[in-house]
Amino acid sequence: MPNFTKQAIKTSFWRLLNEQPLNKITVRSIVEDCGINRNSFYYHYQDIPALIEEIFMEAADALVQKYPRIDSLEECVDTAFRFMLARKKAILHIFHSVSRDVYEQYLMRCCDYIITTYCDTVFGGSPMREEDRTLMLRFLKWELFGASLDWVGRNMPENALQEIHRMLSLFDGLHEELIRRSMEA
Repeated sequence: MPNFTKQAIKTSFWRLLNEQPLNKITVRSIVEDCGINRNSFYYHYQDIPALIEEIFMEAADALVQKYPRIDSLEECVDTAFRFMLARKKAILHIFHSVSRDVYEQYLMRCCDYIITTYCDTVFGGSPMREEDRTLMLRFLKWELFGASLDWVGRNMPENALQEIHRMLSLFDGLHEELIRRSMEA
């Protein structure tokens, strides 16, 4: 059963974050917006960064639940980017705040899951050396993470999904080539 107070806090936080920078949001403004007292906020969260962390980890978990297998990087990346685009102002406010590290942790967790699950789904049975597989996963995760940070840093232009799709099409077949090279080494 969902905790309605926690949900009210999160809803108020998102609403406020869409209206103003993170450094302008206080526990007081959150509790006034959702009509609870300060003690109720602190019963559920230590502080605002703890609230942000829970929100982003829940979003990462939702991505995992939606895609237990990833046959298409494009579809999964689309889902993650659309989640962020729907919250563009809020994401940009967090990105440009002192709590940027929480966003980056969320993003890295999503990138790690997307790449690892995709490679396990598509190439799980391939005879690649384990150290090469680890390097390939790390490289692909960094690529997705870097592209995502670059996108947010450019104020999240909507045409970025087209760029990502083009990049993925340019890299089509790279994974198979890496597996082939690993087997030859």
